[in-house]
This record gives sequence, C-alpha cells and structure tokens, in this order.
Amino acid sequence: MAKVTKEQAEEEIKRGARHVTEEDLKRVLDKRDEIEGKFKESGPLGRFFSDFKILLSVVQDYIRGEYREIPYWSIAAIAAALLYVLNPIDLIPDFIPGIGHIDDALVIATCLAMIERDLRTYKKWKMKQSQ
Repeated sequence: MAKVTKEQAEEEIKRGARHVTEEDLKRVLDKRDEIEGKFKESGPLGRFFSDFKILLSVVQDYIRGEYREIPYWSIAAIAAALLYVLNPIDLIPDFIPGIGHIDDALVIATCLAMIERDLRTYKKWKMKQSQ
C-alpha cells in the first residue's frame, strides 16, 4: 500500500506555496465547486469539509481585500493545498481505489496544522464581522 508521510505532505505544501500567484488564488475560487466535490465524496477528505469551507472563505476574503491580516505565505499554503487536492496525479494518484485521496487528506491536515494560528485569528475576525 502506498504511504505518504507528514514530512512529504509538508514539503508538497511548501513547494507549491513558493509558486502561488494571485492568479492561482483566483483559480481556487473559480474551481470551488470542483474542489468542494472532492471533499463531499465519501472517503478521507469528507472529515475536512467544514475546514474546506473556512479555507475557501479565507482565500475569498483575501482576494476581495476584506481580510489582509494574514501572512501571504499562509494564503499561498492554503491555495497550494487546495490545488493539490484538485490535481488527480499527485503523490498517490486519485484514481487508485481506496487510497487515492489519502495523500490529499494528509496535505489538508498538514496545511491546517501549519497555519493554525493564522486560521484562529481569521475565525475571530470573521465572528466579529457577523455581529
């Protein structure tokens, strides 16, 4: 069985984040439904559906200029992780039954851990906006 480590997932995020442009952020928003579909499927990504919605919200608020109190690196890491999920040919190709999305879930979990503090700050800001 193919196995992906947390270190490999972190390296994928770092490598992807180094090259993220504003066009990539827009691509994440343009491909929102397709990425969301990956999270709605049964399997390892399903447990991250609410996290997906928060990650997408951060990117959306950043692109709109409504929330810029986050380091660009964190935004780039989010985009890299979501674009990784979208890519069918990654560390474990998505078409492999039963295990094809395990690496995607690990990349999302690793991204969440890497940006945890920034995400917590964003959630507080978002709560204040809804009051």
